[in-house]
Amino acid sequence: MTLGTKIDAPTTRGPVDSRGYRIFRVVNTIVLLGVVVVTLYPFLTIVARSLSEEAYIIAGKVTIVPRGFDLTAYKLLMSDAMFWTNYRNTVVYTVVATLISIVLTTCYAYVLSKPQLKGRPFLIGVALFTMFFSGGLIPNYVLVTSLGMKNTIWAVVIPNAISVFNLLVMKAFFESLPSELEEAAAVDGLNTYGILLRIVLPLSKAIIATMVLFYAVSFWNSWFTAFLYIDRQDLLPVTVYLRNLIAGATSAESAAADADKVQAAATLQAVTIVLTTLPILAIYPFVQRYFVRGVMLGAVKG
Repeated sequence: MTLGTKIDAPTTRGPVDSRGYRIFRVVNTIVLLGVVVVTLYPFLTIVARSLSEEAYIIAGKVTIVPRGFDLTAYKLLMSDAMFWTNYRNTVVYTVVATLISIVLTTCYAYVLSKPQLKGRPFLIGVALFTMFFSGGLIPNYVLVTSLGMKNTIWAVVIPNAISVFNLLVMKAFFESLPSELEEAAAVDGLNTYGILLRIVLPLSKAIIATMVLFYAVSFWNSWFTAFLYIDRQDLLPVTVYLRNLIAGATSAESAAADADKVQAAATLQAVTIVLTTLPILAIYPFVQRYFVRGVMLGAVKG
């Protein structure tokens, strides 16, 4: 190499925008747009029905655009005291159940993430066994009744407190954390609970937020457990309120009732679905970034 020779800096190239890659992006965009349309169309139809006049709904002229803007069904539903009582029950059940589930799932997953734990294969086997086998509907009902939990909040929040899928995802996340962090904390004098509370949990905000979303949506949408174990109307969640509306409309149709009454019940169903879904839709955007990060961290170890 002679003096004065110019040395070119190494150039970096991004991904080659080949013809095949461009085709993939176009096809991928079309497929994802199709998924979005298929997902949104039923919900937009429900929203349009809840805001439309009855005459247009009966005539079948309502698709995703409201016709004859009308809030009568909303006013009728919001004037029902039982709806708001059941709505409050849903909020309370969801908050309490999610809190209990997060505590139990976190503790169980943290224990299972320790390879030196004696009896670890047995504990994992117990969890996996319940994923494929259950005691059955009647034994569960007898157990809940004999424990005195019927017609209480505990009948809703305790039986489904731990999801095995969520447990395994959280276990994988804890296993991905560097063990040196816990060893250093132990040297500094922290016990097991101190390590969990002061070291592990602050590093686990993403997976905890993901589990909160999973559990909250599950408990918010759940209706069968409350329908099975709760007899009092003032203790039912709003999902059972919606189920009763649907059952009432179905009974009216089977009895060949007046079409206006059937349609009024169907409109109330649409309004109830909208009001029940809105809180989850409002919360999800704030949790989405934690959701994506938490799932990836729980699935990838490196």
